Amino acid sequence: MGSKQDNFWLHWCLLLLWIAVGTGLRLTNLELKPPWADEWATLVFSLGNSFKTIPLEQIISLDTLLQPLQLDKGTEPQDVVTYLMRESTHPPVYFVLTHLWLKLFSQEGLVSLGLARSLSAWLGVLGIPGIFALGKLITGSRTVGQVAAALMAVSPYGIYLGQETRHYTLAILWVMASLACLVIAIKCLAVRKSPAIALIIIWVIVNSLGVATHYFFALTLVTEILVLLGFYGRESKQEKSWYSALFTQRWRRISWAILGTIAGCLIWVWTWLHIPDNQLTDWTGHGDPWGKDFFEPLGRLVAWISTMILLLPVEGTSLGITTASVIVIFLVLLGLLIAVWKYWHQTENLVELNLTKQVIGTYILSALLLVLAFAYLGDHDLTLAARFQFFYFPSILILVASVLSYFWHQSNKTKSPFLGKNLVVIILLLGLCGGLTVINNYGYQKPDRPDLVASGIKEAQSVNPEVPVLVAIVHKTHEQTGEMMGIAWEWYNQKSTDKYNPPQFLLLHKEGDETAFKVTEALNNNVDKLPRPLDVWVINFSASTDLDEINCFPDEKFKLKSPGYRHRLYHCS
Repeated sequence: MGSKQDNFWLHWCLLLLWIAVGTGLRLTNLELKPPWADEWATLVFSLGNSFKTIPLEQIISLDTLLQPLQLDKGTEPQDVVTYLMRESTHPPVYFVLTHLWLKLFSQEGLVSLGLARSLSAWLGVLGIPGIFALGKLITGSRTVGQVAAALMAVSPYGIYLGQETRHYTLAILWVMASLACLVIAIKCLAVRKSPAIALIIIWVIVNSLGVATHYFFALTLVTEILVLLGFYGRESKQEKSWYSALFTQRWRRISWAILGTIAGCLIWVWTWLHIPDNQLTDWTGHGDPWGKDFFEPLGRLVAWISTMILLLPVEGTSLGITTASVIVIFLVLLGLLIAVWKYWHQTENLVELNLTKQVIGTYILSALLLVLAFAYLGDHDLTLAARFQFFYFPSILILVASVLSYFWHQSNKTKSPFLGKNLVVIILLLGLCGGLTVINNYGYQKPDRPDLVASGIKEAQSVNPEVPVLVAIVHKTHEQTGEMMGIAWEWYNQKSTDKYNPPQFLLLHKEGDETAFKVTEALNNNVDKLPRPLDVWVINFSASTDLDEINCFPDEKFKLKSPGYRHRLYHCS
């Protein structure tokens, strides 16, 4: 009795340790990385503001560009929903939560980036006890739950998502809750027992909230249906009738869960079909997936999955360090794959693991096939962004935790020095290194680097500090507004105005190719009205720049390219 009590407290202390480690990693250097375009969208809409208050086709100041980032205590959640539905492509749950979070902890004025990101970070921390509970539920083993919690605490991928002002950590919580409902339901079906009505209701609510948080949560629902279909196929095969099981009470209740989820998601399907500015997602389109780039989606998918477990410095480092990191990652992943293969075959006769392997194995396989189907058969490649892999992230951790837990207990029986407890220690230590890699910006750097653009502008301005600066960009959606906000934010945040005059900004709207010449003409007209001398930076300019017609000539030293930006300097004399 005393041993069980001691074991109970040991598990609680370990779980608290993982929570402490995960919290420390997620809250460290929250403001180190510059915000990027998607984060600006979250901030502006969550504040109950609109991008459309920023003037187009006219020169504006830094303060005007940053105005939508001001917190106004008078805004309400309804303002968040209104502007979000008019101008963006996302459902409102996370944005409303961020609105309430900011109003609760902020004073009026320019929003705090660290505070805004901290909501996502804390939701990521909740995922640590969440994955512990899910791991124990699926496998019946506290050890698996502990290893899964440790993996979640240090996961580079989880920390990356937790340090963004985005909705993915909340969506992951809904994924885990929905998976828990799926597992409970399947355990009922396995013993030919009807799932409880309360479970069905909770499942429908969780699924509806998941879709109301991120539309790609629907991928979770599709994957779960594939798992249920596989389980139903095995049951109907045993009964030698594909339809007899369908009319039993247990499968009728599963049907209620599916129909209830569809009903709860219908409003968001309608909203999604009528999204304005749907070109915001055009970047996920691609050319011929069966050509020379055939293996790219597969390569990206492997890379994203590997970062869910481990990562070493691969960005912002020397070629030697990056190469060494990639080699170590490859070797450890190879060893982990061998361990997964051994686990799968060595546990074939363990009845208590069969259901676990069926559910998790089918879920992961279905999810990966779904992603690859989008890449090779659909119009959108979901492997282009790591964040879109969130819907199978918890299941990957559960699988790896099951493997590590198995070999932890088999340490005395295995002859391999890599397997056993050594494998667990290596994976967790490399996971911790990966977490440190992410929070110190040596991995998962932001896709936009306005800090580099701001530094380039300051470097050029140091030669002639008195010369005014204009920054111009072609505007298509609020994504370009966010790119300009990034530069303005860096300028404001680095206190550049103490030494140099802040730049002015110009957003020139472009609807299609036929208006490109109008953008060029508008740029020339606006620049020509300004006093000389003048420095003009053109940023991501998807139109021609005939500034030489008005005596503005390019500076070849400042024809630069940074992540998310192409920027060029013109001197107007």
